[in-house]
Amino acid sequence: MARIVFMGSPEIAVPSLKALHAAGHEIAAVVTQPDRPKGRGQVLAAPAVKVAAQALGLAVLQPEKIRSPEFAAALRELRPELIAVVAYGKILPPEVLKIPEICCVNLHFSLLPKYRGAACVAYALMNGDTESGVTTIVMEAGLDTGPILMQWSEPIRPDDTAGSLSERLAVLGAEQLVRTVEALERGTIHPTPQGEAEASYAPLLKKEEGRIDWSRPATEIFNRYRGLSPWPGVYGFLEGKRVIFTELGPAPGAAAGPPGSLRRGSRGELWVDCGAGSLEVLRLKPEGKSVLSAGDFMRGLQGKTPLRFE
Repeated sequence: MARIVFMGSPEIAVPSLKALHAAGHEIAAVVTQPDRPKGRGQVLAAPAVKVAAQALGLAVLQPEKIRSPEFAAALRELRPELIAVVAYGKILPPEVLKIPEICCVNLHFSLLPKYRGAACVAYALMNGDTESGVTTIVMEAGLDTGPILMQWSEPIRPDDTAGSLSERLAVLGAEQLVRTVEALERGTIHPTPQGEAEASYAPLLKKEEGRIDWSRPATEIFNRYRGLSPWPGVYGFLEGKRVIFTELGPAPGAAAGPPGSLRRGSRGELWVDCGAGSLEVLRLKPEGKSVLSAGDFMRGLQGKTPLRFE
């Protein structure tokens, strides 16, 4: 069994840590991001990986700067055969990449070289892809550019959001990471260079990317909603106030009014017209209020018509 330093931060990395531990590998330490203020109260919150590591009784390191000589020295003292990286959140410097006896292996949540970068799951959905997957690579200095070790595909379901797809890929990726580590130990795996011509990128998301452009086709807006849920979410404005759409779905038929127009369906559905087609709003969160069903939201408007999201 390998002696491993595990590096990861968010919830999507937790299954990988647990899988490596359950497989009997020696986890010398877990490296994760520092605790950060979270929520309206800005209370310090630990990364999901730290919580999981502590529950397993593992040592945790939370360096502010991974390029410091002190951090590199601390890693060398751990004498890892492998460093396994899953959504850690920072690019490892060359001096860290050289430390493990075998290599630094990264689990990435796309079919590389497609969607290098942090928001790979979101971009697959926003672009309307029907397939995603996981890839393990030997890490090098470039962003997700290292040679491929193993790869596994996963169909994208029509109702998937970034949240639901990430949950499945986290489990699939954990299994694939364990297989990769075991093959690296045995020396039975041979890295394959990525094809640079097929490379694409998925940069970090920003909150403002959730603003809906109602002039776009309904299918495009729906895919954007899927890719940006649960974070940062998609939103529009009604009478100057922000409305976050927490659940959207396709609606039948063509648009009947200008983009952003609200319409009631024959059974009380709430439809919003787009540049082509329309969407059904199922649940939404008006500014300063809790999440409402479409019916409760419409009742709160007290029959105001016509209305239009901006």
